[in-house]
Amino acid sequence: MSLSHVTIHYPDAAEAALRDVDLEIEEGELVLVIGRTGSGKSTLLGTLNGHVPHFTGGRLSGRVRVLGRDTATHRPRDLADVIGVVGQDPLAGFVTDTVEEELAYGMEQLALPPATMRKRVEETLDLLGIADLRAAPLRDLSGGQQQRVAIGSVLAAHPRILVLDEPTSALDPTGAEEVLATLTRLVHDLGVTVVVAEHRLERVVQYADRVVEVVDGTVRDGIPSAIFETASVAPPVLDLGRYAGWSPLPVTIRDARRAAAPLRARLGDQGTSASRGRSNQQTSLGVQISLTSASRGSSASPGVRARGVRVDYGGVRAVADVDLDLPAGRVTALMGRNGAGKSSLLWALHGTGTRTAGRVSLADGRDPAGLKPGVRRGAIGLVPQTATDLLYLDTVAAECRQADTESSRDSGTCARLLEELAPGIPGDRHPRDLSEGQKLALVLAVQLTAGPQVLLLDEPTRGLDYPAKARLADTLRGLA
Repeated sequence: MSLSHVTIHYPDAAEAALRDVDLEIEEGELVLVIGRTGSGKSTLLGTLNGHVPHFTGGRLSGRVRVLGRDTATHRPRDLADVIGVVGQDPLAGFVTDTVEEELAYGMEQLALPPATMRKRVEETLDLLGIADLRAAPLRDLSGGQQQRVAIGSVLAAHPRILVLDEPTSALDPTGAEEVLATLTRLVHDLGVTVVVAEHRLERVVQYADRVVEVVDGTVRDGIPSAIFETASVAPPVLDLGRYAGWSPLPVTIRDARRAAAPLRARLGDQGTSASRGRSNQQTSLGVQISLTSASRGSSASPGVRARGVRVDYGGVRAVADVDLDLPAGRVTALMGRNGAGKSSLLWALHGTGTRTAGRVSLADGRDPAGLKPGVRRGAIGLVPQTATDLLYLDTVAAECRQADTESSRDSGTCARLLEELAPGIPGDRHPRDLSEGQKLALVLAVQLTAGPQVLLLDEPTRGLDYPAKARLADTLRGLA
């Protein structure tokens, strides 16, 4: 693939989304695309199969060529036999009802023989560990399961180029490792070209041959160590390397472990072994070890109390008789594998999701399920995995004004919250044109405008870069 002097202008946008981009991607490379939230990563990926501008609108100058085909004269459907794309929102790309049908759909459009399709569907189900979901309705899957199906639907067609936008954002660590290991095998064994945009850099950087950084619509590329030296975003381990004064800076955990060997030797075995198993004591590095917030918060009054909560979908039990107290004034993390029932539990606690049995009560004893929407908004908020479900107006400013009005807040309250979470989002921008991280920030600002006593967040860091995650953490700590 090659991009030559590519510039993208979206309608009504003051600045170009991409500016004079020159980039060559070789066959059999795994290329990692990085950049701050809203920097233009998704636009760059969209140009590779003609989605930008054929579907999004806007004006493209310059030339994009994919295996010799010019995207100016070849629409996305004309490139579907050689390039597969997985977007940030899996649901947006689904066109069938069940997992098996979705895996086969792309191959049907390419007119592959039925025997070949059946074989590849079986291979993909096994490869991604979703064989037990074969007949499951797509709408009933967790976000992580949907993401696996979206990746599988592209892999099954055996494209020569794979473009993936945040492919691990909804996956648990084990699932992310499995998917990335699969992509790596495709690169090394079959010569497939893989282009990945990802915010969780620590997951992907060890597999990358090259890194492309997008900064305000401009692009630079190079080997990972060279780019991350001065990149606007970098894996957390790089900050550790700077703090420790290591040179060269570590890019992966493996690099850091090697660099840390002399440090471990200086600390000695005595200090490290003495610190093991103790809490509330100083380590040899002077870091205070404290009890977990869960144990410290056990005596706090509950902001939400659940007793015997059960959620059933048909014959499937998603949540089984859960007893749970969420302490007021605390930030509580809900953990579990993809499909464990985390989202179902959050919706049941919120009062708008399915609850087959059990009771949920707020600090004042009210059950959220019995509250009117306006009252519930000020008592308990929920930011869902698919943030766009809560965005329905034409501009960011309109969404914020509506939030202020519905919550009886002073004008500008929502806009100020949004600026704290994701600075610089234009008020006249359509919410659907925002990056996934910006959409999430907007929905969170809308929810916070109501001042709920309880805030539930489902995958709140999905699509956020490291600085945005830090701002979100500061906001949540301040609220608690």
